[in-house]
Amino acid sequence: MTIDLNTMLAILAMAVATIATRQAGLLVGRLLRLSPQAEDILAAIPPSVLMAVVAPTAFATGWAETAGCAVVALAATRLPLLPAAAAGVLAVALLRAYGL
Repeated sequence: MTIDLNTMLAILAMAVATIATRQAGLLVGRLLRLSPQAEDILAAIPPSVLMAVVAPTAFATGWAETAGCAVVALAATRLPLLPAAAAGVLAVALLRAYGL
């Protein structure tokens, strides 16, 4: 296997850009004082994005996947995103295992 120099440079440039963007966000975030309303709005963004990604699955697949999407939606109201997604995956796996 050979490594193409252009590909490696592109990967490194993307990594640097990603790290710089995240670090800049952290630095700017420390300087800003947000109102409680703005903090509530920002807290609602991750579950909204998760639902935007998961919702098409609910309408394009079978009952097990639709129920799994509902589990994700309910779990996302109380849990962080990763456990909510894991709960949905577990629900789909169990429903498929039992033939639903």
